[in-house]
Amino acid sequence: MRHAIELARLCPRSPTAFSVGAVVVGADGVELAHGFSRESDEKVHAEESALNKLGDDPRLAQATIYSTLEPCSRRATATRPPCTDRILSAGLARVVIAWREPATFVENCVGVEKLREHGVEVIELPDLAAEAMSMNRHLDLS
Repeated sequence: MRHAIELARLCPRSPTAFSVGAVVVGADGVELAHGFSRESDEKVHAEESALNKLGDDPRLAQATIYSTLEPCSRRATATRPPCTDRILSAGLARVVIAWREPATFVENCVGVEKLREHGVEVIELPDLAAEAMSMNRHLDLS
């Protein structure tokens, strides 16, 4: 998760989106890919960026994605699937997050609930939430 937090610090600052980092780790503990918000374009999310680099990699079925923020269950625009859908279609076994998405941009994010409903193990690391939020202090985090 600390690597994901450092990636979130690389995000171009935005008044309309969170800075998030994500790291995909294989069953053997080796990093498969990483990404961060706005890495390749102004709309790309961290999980999306990392998963785009892996395509249909068979290692994803045993992989864990570490994300500094709860994966989105809805996007502000319908042009891209939510990150929860991307994680489910990739077949990831586990998701580890530092904090849940507040209602700043999208009301009622249910990423954790949706993933759990589909059998994905979700682990929350609240002890790292403040550090994972730190690069987003310019936003309303209520």
